[in-house]
Amino acid sequence: MNKNSIFNIGLTGKSSLQKNLLEIALHNIGDYLLLMKRVFAKPENGPYFRKQIVNEMNGLGLDSLLIVSVISVFMGAVITIQTNLQVENPLLPSWTIGFVVRQSVVLEFAPTIISVFLAGKIGSRIASEIGTMKVTEQVDALETMGINSASHLIFPKVIACSVINPLLIVVSIFLGLFGGWVACEFLGIIPSSQYIEGLRSWFVARDIYYSIFKTFVFAFLISSISGYWGYITEGGALEVGKSSTKAVVNSSFMILLFDLVLTEIFLG
Repeated sequence: MNKNSIFNIGLTGKSSLQKNLLEIALHNIGDYLLLMKRVFAKPENGPYFRKQIVNEMNGLGLDSLLIVSVISVFMGAVITIQTNLQVENPLLPSWTIGFVVRQSVVLEFAPTIISVFLAGKIGSRIASEIGTMKVTEQVDALETMGINSASHLIFPKVIACSVINPLLIVVSIFLGLFGGWVACEFLGIIPSSQYIEGLRSWFVARDIYYSIFKTFVFAFLISSISGYWGYITEGGALEVGKSSTKAVVNSSFMILLFDLVLTEIFLG
């Protein structure tokens, strides 16, 4: 076999692999959309559904409040220190640091970075919880009783994340800006009054609305994608772990993709 034959075989194998990956991706997207059609069905038991939403908000959102708060404070402090290193220029007013920190935290770091973190924490929990129910045949038991298991298990999580995640991001924004103030105050970067002046300079309410809307989209992606991977789990404990990993990876990828799309649409 000559070198040209080997090269042609390699190209054919690569083309076949790409085709298979595309087919798998399209198959998963189709299954995801069909599952979402089942998820967004009218709840069969209204009082139980509302109670389940509250429980999910507590389990998925409030349990993440402490770690989100800690990350946000340190994130704001680090951004402030790095910004100070980048804008050490006598032509720039010192309040520029506060302005840059505000824009960075509000537009990108709080909604996107915290959402990626929540994709790991909340997404893995949703996928592993539903995946465990699937492999232990609890989902089949719900279907046997005539209950729409997809809506029963996933819908409350989607609503809970869509409500609680934007609230977490609002807290994250506030604490991120507070962390920047702490860095200025205790490290002597700039006077606090200058930092606060930068926070107030050229403020546009649209930035906050954009950040919250983006977080809402990310919350839906995290909960629905994680619910999908958990719901299609088959096998045993090993497969539950794999589904949890796939949920985190795919949710994080979609967050970054939609971050690019939404930024181009609203700010481009």
